[in-house]
Amino acid sequence: MPVWAWILIVVAAVVVVLAVAWRALAARRTRTLKERFGPEYDRATRSAGSRRKAEADLAARQERREQLNLRPLGSEARTRYARQWEAVQTQFVDSPQGALASADGLVGSVMSERGYPMDDFEQRAADVSVDHPQVVENYRTAHAIHEKATRGEASTEDLRQGMQHYRALFDELLEDDAADRPVARDAAAEQATADDGTAVRS
Repeated sequence: MPVWAWILIVVAAVVVVLAVAWRALAARRTRTLKERFGPEYDRATRSAGSRRKAEADLAARQERREQLNLRPLGSEARTRYARQWEAVQTQFVDSPQGALASADGLVGSVMSERGYPMDDFEQRAADVSVDHPQVVENYRTAHAIHEKATRGEASTEDLRQGMQHYRALFDELLEDDAADRPVARDAAAEQATADDGTAVRS
């Protein structure tokens, strides 16, 4: 058999091995991100329009999260915020819209003290999704209701639901101890960022 034929065989074998390895890596990446983000994985996939873009975005969120100096609240701060929330709930009886605005501000204060950047809501939600994927949608829904209320379009039931959604995130932010733990990453998740040019390093 001529040398060039052997070369072609070797090249073909290498290509097959690389293809198999890549599929295994992609499957691992998908599994890791699904386990990490739960329902947020499905939302990201719908929003991005493709799994590849969604996984690159989620991997980029993890990378950005690693750069944030998040910190847990001390016991005094948790007690203080818990009392403030009780006051906000009491306010709801007489002023539902005012109470929702106070809840929005209180959640923002907790996030700021924890170390979350507060410039842009969508970015805040993306940052929160890394450690709190189960309740980040509550945060988005509460924020949407708050904006609806500022336009005078929210019913009392809307406001009540908004309070419940804010409370879901508020409780996790108060009790969470993940701020002082590094975000779990692996080569598959890192590869998701490298493989998609749309993922922006923060």
